[in-house]
Amino acid sequence: MERIAFKMKLYPGRESEYRKRHDELWPELSALLKKTGVSDYSIFFDEETHMLFGVLKVSNRALFDRLAEEPVMLKWWSYMHDLMETNMDKSPVSKALKEVFYLG
Repeated sequence: MERIAFKMKLYPGRESEYRKRHDELWPELSALLKKTGVSDYSIFFDEETHMLFGVLKVSNRALFDRLAEEPVMLKWWSYMHDLMETNMDKSPVSKALKEVFYLG
């Protein structure tokens, strides 16, 4: 099982809408994430910097890396792009974080 951490930037004043949309996560997206081996997925928010910090586990990195090709994922990115910094394809601008400590 591989653990992945990343950060993204939320636009100021958009935290409650971001939280609302995740509270109402589409069942088809949840099913897709689980099907691709994603588990223990959490996103944290830093109010001072508006940074989002995601941490998740994946059982199959190859399947996880292909999520960007899935229609449901593309639809989700389109739905979320007004809340956060995104790339031209509406995917979130995401920076991988390097693990420096883990207490298992």
